[in-house]
Amino acid sequence: MKYLLTKMKKLYRNSRISQKLFLAFSMMIAIPAIVVSFLFIRTQESQLYKDAMATGSSHVSRINEQLRSKMGIIENASSTALNQKAFVDFIHSNMRGDGLRLVKFRQNQFEQMHNIIQSYEMISELSFYVDNPNLFEIWPEIYHYEKFWPKDYWVTLREEGGAAYRLFAFKDGEHTLSYYRLVRLQGQQQKLPTIMEIRAQHSVFFSDLLEDSGGDFFSVVMDGADSSRSVYNPEHIFSRNAGEELDKILGSIHQRLDVLQQSSPIKVKVGDHTYYALYRYIAPLNAYVVDIASHQALMKGPRSWYLLVVAITLCILLLMLLLVSHTTRRIFRRLDRVLVSMRKVRQGQLDAKIDTGLDKNETGDEIDEVAVSYNNMLDEIKHLMTQVVDKQLIAKNAQLHSLHSQINSHFLYNALESIRMLAEVQRQPGIAEALVSLGSQLRYSMQWRSDTVALTEELANIHSYVRFINFMEGGSIELTADLPQEVLRYTIPKMCMQPIVENAVHHAAPSGGSVSIQITVSVENDSLLLIEIRDDGAGIDPEMLSSLQAVLRGDSDSPIVTSKNGLGLENVHKRIQLHYGKDCGLWIDSVQGAYTCVTIRLPWENVNLGGW
Repeated sequence: MKYLLTKMKKLYRNSRISQKLFLAFSMMIAIPAIVVSFLFIRTQESQLYKDAMATGSSHVSRINEQLRSKMGIIENASSTALNQKAFVDFIHSNMRGDGLRLVKFRQNQFEQMHNIIQSYEMISELSFYVDNPNLFEIWPEIYHYEKFWPKDYWVTLREEGGAAYRLFAFKDGEHTLSYYRLVRLQGQQQKLPTIMEIRAQHSVFFSDLLEDSGGDFFSVVMDGADSSRSVYNPEHIFSRNAGEELDKILGSIHQRLDVLQQSSPIKVKVGDHTYYALYRYIAPLNAYVVDIASHQALMKGPRSWYLLVVAITLCILLLMLLLVSHTTRRIFRRLDRVLVSMRKVRQGQLDAKIDTGLDKNETGDEIDEVAVSYNNMLDEIKHLMTQVVDKQLIAKNAQLHSLHSQINSHFLYNALESIRMLAEVQRQPGIAEALVSLGSQLRYSMQWRSDTVALTEELANIHSYVRFINFMEGGSIELTADLPQEVLRYTIPKMCMQPIVENAVHHAAPSGGSVSIQITVSVENDSLLLIEIRDDGAGIDPEMLSSLQAVLRGDSDSPIVTSKNGLGLENVHKRIQLHYGKDCGLWIDSVQGAYTCVTIRLPWENVNLGGW
């Protein structure tokens, strides 16, 4: 949690000002508006649910009353039929004994009974099942008891008070409701009592329930004992939407039906959908009148309100975003110029000042004040940088002149001292040649037209130096420098190679001995020119070599001193780094008794030297 908060703070800190303003406006306006809207919709949902339950309860009560009214009509019809005493007596008598009597029965009592049946449109059929061996089955209203099933049903009728309804009739009762009633005749001793059956088609008896094919509530009459036996309109939109799930829905609701809790709605969930059910128990039918509604159907209005609220909110947020962007763009346009100028300065453009457009006497607002202060700061930075550069140039020139003086004075002193001693000891014509070589070196060392010379000039001075040394010390110093013509034109710092050769002469070979010095060049990574001065002399003591390398790396503050008369390599190393930076300079590698190799690292700038 702490990590998440830290991450959010960083994200907020790095966001643009326009984004922060948009977030603030959203939290102050949009979010409260959404919360209030959703609370209002929830209140409307609650009220809608209450209204729907009240409407459904009223509808169930009305259907209950209608069904009880229709049952009353059936019961009245049965009473009227049983009041036809002559008809009832005749069907229990010997109907086969007298044909004239049967004809009169057909014209009088039967016709009257038939008219009674016809007067009730709801009744589709009225039948008597009589246990009379002399019964004549010539009309559909009169049957022998053998045609009734189940034969022991009269026991159930007797236990229920002599009459009972069945939501689904025994005979072809898939779409028929039946009313059964015991017919008892005084003085007769039949084996089985007579049963009267009045049949009414579901399409007529439940016409009000089955004709409704729309609306949120789906009306069903469920058998109280069997959840699979129900009467409903299969064309209702609820039934079509439920499809194969309808049986599961009805079964789930049937399990929750309770005669003692008829006023409370039932809530069941089948699959991903929730359903509400209101019901009333019809005792004579042993059935329930149930109104079922889907939660999604009841709340389709509020759900559309949710979408409307979300759409309106998105539009408001979009307008707010546009307004904030436009406002911040106008307010912070000059601040953006400050940021652009800062980015340019960060890239090294110190002249990227901000154009405020103010007159001399104008002060402007806070952003103008920032811009003016920023411009003054840039001027001050440029002034300070100029001072720093000037100081660095003065220091560099002073160091260079100091180094030049050291090189000139030491070299000239050593040379003159050698000639003086030689002239005193031995007067020979060879001194003339030595003086020529010495003159060349003096002219080269004393003429400093610039800090750099061509490699060929430095190489010529080294050759003069080697000839002079061979004459002075009688040694045999061999110098090899077979370099390409292109590299001879390469510009290098003056007197950067001669001190190295001098050290090789004085330290690599014994007095009067010989040593071979080889000068080669190579290119490293197309960025550095490497000049290697290698001798096959005595090499350097490992401890001394480690000390020299530490100084060249900058890891030691001790100066490099090779001998009391020899020029320290540190001067050459410092000169190269003052000219070209820390990546350039000297590097020494040596194996005692084998060789010493000093590498001069200079920047590679001559593109025409590749491939040699």
